[in-house]
Formats: sequence, C-alpha cells, structure tokens
Amino acid sequence: MAFPPLSSSSLTISSRPKFFGELPHFSTRSTPCHRFTMSCRAENGGKVDRRNLLLGMGGLCGATNLVKADAPPALAAPISAPDLAKCSRGTNLNTKQPLDVNCCPPFSDKIIDYKLPPVTKLRLRPAAHLVTKEYIAKYEKATELMKALPDDDPRSFMQQANVHCAYCNLTYEQTGDPDEKLQVHNSWLFYPWHRWYLYFYERILGKLIDDPTFALPYWNWDNPPGMPMPALFVNENSPLYNPKRNQAHLPPALMDLLYSSKSSTDPSVIIPTNLNEMYGEMVRNAVKPEDFYGAKYIVGSDPDPGAGTVERGSHTSVHIWVGDPRSPAGEDMGNFYSTARDPIFFCHHANVDRMWSVWRDLRGPKPKDFNDPEWLDADFVFYDENAQLVRVKVKDTLEDVKMGFAYQKVELPWLNKRPKARVRKSKIAASSTGTTTVFPVTLDKVVRVLVDRPKRKRSSKDKEREEELLVIEGIEIDTAKYVRFEVFVNDEDDKPGEIIDRAEYAGAYSQVPHKNSTKVKSKIRLGLTELLEDLDAEDDDKILVSLVPRVGGEDITIGGVKIIYV
Repeated sequence: MAFPPLSSSSLTISSRPKFFGELPHFSTRSTPCHRFTMSCRAENGGKVDRRNLLLGMGGLCGATNLVKADAPPALAAPISAPDLAKCSRGTNLNTKQPLDVNCCPPFSDKIIDYKLPPVTKLRLRPAAHLVTKEYIAKYEKATELMKALPDDDPRSFMQQANVHCAYCNLTYEQTGDPDEKLQVHNSWLFYPWHRWYLYFYERILGKLIDDPTFALPYWNWDNPPGMPMPALFVNENSPLYNPKRNQAHLPPALMDLLYSSKSSTDPSVIIPTNLNEMYGEMVRNAVKPEDFYGAKYIVGSDPDPGAGTVERGSHTSVHIWVGDPRSPAGEDMGNFYSTARDPIFFCHHANVDRMWSVWRDLRGPKPKDFNDPEWLDADFVFYDENAQLVRVKVKDTLEDVKMGFAYQKVELPWLNKRPKARVRKSKIAASSTGTTTVFPVTLDKVVRVLVDRPKRKRSSKDKEREEELLVIEGIEIDTAKYVRFEVFVNDEDDKPGEIIDRAEYAGAYSQVPHKNSTKVKSKIRLGLTELLEDLDAEDDDKILVSLVPRVGGEDITIGGVKIIYV
C-alpha cells in the first residue's frame, strides 16, 4: 500500500523564511486572580520565602496574564493534593451533564504527612509468567480478603479502584485554581502518582495476609515469554479473574504493543514489532526526561499537556488490548474510570513502573529526573494499609529500593534492537517541491508534510549538547474516544501497517478513553538524532513526515509539525 501523492491537502511547507526564527506566541487568556494569604513569619532559619511573599502580593496573578503560550508562569506552583470534600461525579464537559459514575473516596479530614518506613527486607516484584503456585495462592488470598472488606472501607477493592477513577476523570478541581480540573495522566505526574498508587495497594494486600514482604507481580509484556496475558488472571474461579476482557486475547494470544483492530495476529510479526516499539519508547525517543516522563503540569495548567513515550505507547495499547469490546466503553481495562476494577490493571502498571526503573538505570550519568520544585514538591493523598489518609510527595518516589521494593531481573531483548532503514534517501524530501497546506488538519487520511531542518551537519558534540526533536503539536482530540496515529520519516512507499525493524517509524500517539468527554490539546516529541543517522539524512534540508491514522483519525486534529533542539 503506497502513501497518497502529494497534493494541496496532504503537504505542508512552512512559508516563514528561515532567518526570522521562531516568533514568541503570547496567550491572552485571562487567568483568574485568587486571593493568597501572605505571612511575614520567618521560617527556615529566619529567612523569608521570597516566592511566598510575591504570591501574597499578587505576583502570581500579574505574572500569568501575559506569558508565552508554551511556557509556565514565572511563579509556578506544584500540583497539590485535592480536597476530598470537593470530589464530584465529574461532568461531561461537552454536554455539561453529570457522569453516571460516583468514584469519590470516603472523606477524612485527618491527614498526616507520610514518611517512608525503614527498609528491612525488599519486596521483590516477580515476573507474572514466572510465579509459583505458592505465590499465586497467596496473591489470591490477599485479593479475596480485600474484596471482602466493607464497601465504605477505603482499603476495599472497589474503593481502591475508585482511587484511579477519581484522580483520572476530572472529578477534582485543582487546589489553587478551581477553574481547572486535576488529571494525573498525560503529564510528568504519570509515573510518580501511579508508583504511590501501587505502593499502597501492595501494602494493603500484604497487611491483609500479615506478610510485609508480599509484592505485586508485573506483566512482562516487553519480553516474548511474558507477552501473553498472565495465566494467573484467567482462572474463572480465582478472585483475580475478570469476565470483562477481550475473549480473543486470552492465552496464548500475544500482547500487541501497537494494537489496533487491523493489527496482525501472527507471532512472527508481533514479537519483532513489539521489540521495535520498546526500543523506540525506552531508547530512541526517551533521550530527555520530558520525553520519557511527559510534559510539565502545574497549577493553572490545562489537563493532558503531553504524555511520555511509554504512557502514550505500550501502556495505552495494553489497556485497549485487554478491554472488552462487548462493553459500552471498553470496560474494564479499556476505560480510565473502570480500569482498576480489573486486578490485571495492577500487574500491567507494575511493568509500566518497572520501565521507569529500567530507564533510570539505562541513563548512567545523564539526567534521570527533573530538578524543578514544581515536580519534586507535587503531592497527593492516599489511604494507607491502616486506613489512614496520608499526604505523599513526588520527590520520595525516585528510588524504588528506598520505597522498599525491587523487580525480578529478566532479559531486555529490545535493548539492542536498533531498527534498520529500508530507504536510505527520500526522493520527495530531496526535491523539496509541493504546495502549501495550512494547519490545523483533520487526520482522516494519511497526511504527508515536508518539514524544514534549521540545523544540518551537526557534529558529535552538537548531538551530545542538543537533541533534535520532531514535535507534533496541537493534537486536539476528544478524551472519550480511543484514537491512535503513527509517525514515519522519509517513508514513501512501504505499507504503513508493517513496522517490523523499520527505522522510518518515529513513534505514535494514542490515549486510553475517559468516561468524561472533553476536548483537549496535547503534543508529542519524537527523537530524530539517531533516526536521521540511520536514514542517511543528517545533511538534508528537509524531512518528509507522514502521519498515519490507525484508529479514530476523523476525531484527530493536528495543529502543526516542527523541529526543535533541546
């Protein structure tokens, strides 16, 4: 299947002369001014916090009414734990009607700041396909006891499932800006929030069976032996079983990390494609922390500023692949509000969390985390194993061992799977001919774009200093729908459905549907430095970018495509 020919509806060339550079874009959105209480009480050894002083004097309001659209306010505040008393059912923001799901947790006004307990023995999280019968019996017993707890006990299975629903379906307003809703997905909060969520869920299970060493299993879907749905979840007599799953994807079917309804079921296609995808998510496209974690998200930010590589890739595919197509909204795993009602959710997210640990290990001396206080000091509230409401911070999640757990070591077969180029040079990119199309554009067909490269012939030092990134921005979608599109560079004739060992495949965007429905704008950043080396295109003035819709293209609008250096 060849791509469509270049036409006025499929090609965009920037008409801006190169020497002008990027002009600043300013937002004229009026930011509501909130009252801040100013205290001149000296703390921290007698020093007055200048930032708090400015906030008290109205500095935040003045600073945020005229700012660059893609930059946070100068006096940004980290996301803070929501007020549980203000939890709502949530609203379909398109219809303005309340949702039919109530996932608000039990209320408590007794919150304590959580301190990680001393680690005497690590909880070792095993690969699900390698667990013993004894382990399965213990896990089933713990889950059975959790499901037997009273419905109003915050440690009960349904209440634990509601924790995810409440934090992920815009049921809380942001503390500090009630005009904005709280969302922990599709931003730099994704990994730390889910790590705390698994942490307390795991400790509750261990407490119920009086075993502080109990650890959750992880679904090793990045390794061929672990790609089928783990067998311990498909026993119909087990408390780990859930009937709301795609019946066509039960073992021995292999998890497809690029899943769509048109995906191949051939293992000889799925396995190398999965390894190709993992290499992209963990190596090629995860050079900078923002690309792996997701975009900055602070008080006053709109939800969904941009997901990291794993979140928008393999993480989403597993959710959709497991979800039941017979259910109205892909329940349970295929929709945010219901996904944690399936015990396999926690096994899936244990592997997502493991990817965080693996990625940090692969970094060596390179930056592993953000040093922004707006990230490190962001906080959430959870109920612990004693049903006590506790406040936790992002900065305490950075080392899994310090939190008392680690992952069973297995091979990483994707680590050395750098894909190969099929076409060394793009004739279309070299010709630099075509007509101009103005964004935004609906992705109801394959869209091909010639994109200028501001910098060429970069030295090794240049590449070490700056990563070249392809930015797909202004991705406007409805959160209630599953959508997916893929991005290719200098790929003219190959079938877009086959991504086996293809250097031309740059990455993808996809999202897990929400119960609520609202339009959001997001972006993705895709690494080009290594890709252009493989395509022998480092000296080219332009690259050909192909945006290929897989699911819901008619519901995807693309705002623009550009190259940046960070």
